[in-house]
Amino acid sequence: MIRLTVFLVVIGIGLAVLIVNNDSSRILGLQSDDFGRVVYLLPIALMLSAGIWASRRSVSETMRQMMIWLVIILALVTVYLYRQEALGVGNRLLAGLVPGRAVVVTTSEGGQEIILHKLLNGHFQADVAVNGQTIEMLVDTGASMVALSREDAERIGIDLSRLTYSMTVMTANGRGRAAPVTLDQVAIGPIVRNNVAASVSEDGRLDQSLLGMSFLETLGSLQMQTDELRMRD
Repeated sequence: MIRLTVFLVVIGIGLAVLIVNNDSSRILGLQSDDFGRVVYLLPIALMLSAGIWASRRSVSETMRQMMIWLVIILALVTVYLYRQEALGVGNRLLAGLVPGRAVVVTTSEGGQEIILHKLLNGHFQADVAVNGQTIEMLVDTGASMVALSREDAERIGIDLSRLTYSMTVMTANGRGRAAPVTLDQVAIGPIVRNNVAASVSEDGRLDQSLLGMSFLETLGSLQMQTDELRMRD
């Protein structure tokens, strides 16, 4: 109870000082943000110190508990300092386990790069946002434009009854017809393109939608490295 009272008193005094000096950028020689951190860190440190002191049985026991807390604090600081690196490793691991998950990394030049991992069938697949809807697409540099299956086109809201199948295309299922359309937006990770030329294949002619050159040719670079495909905006 006493510890809680001390905690609340310190927090209360700190908040009162911040409120009274809200127009000042410095408080007791510290920046306002730094003073705010001291306000909530100081009572925590006092409570930890009181707990260690109250539970002491000997000097060695006190030192042991202090070392435990020091290790915990150092571990938390390390996790905080390297949080971005840890997040990057986690994303890359998850991308290798979950097909189609794109990993976004920052290059040495400060730009962003998307990494896709090859599937077991040798293809690269990506979850692509088309007109706000996520579609699984195969990356296909041999396709002249983004090609949608009839099912995916219907799912993103294209009115199939108004399409004109005026294009002749070659698909895995042979020669077929396709209707030209313009997609409002196509995005993969942070790479976003508007008004992208695309086509909608006839029913049964395309098993999976393709991320073709009408999107890929707008990239800054497209590189295949072993089992990875890298895209730069």
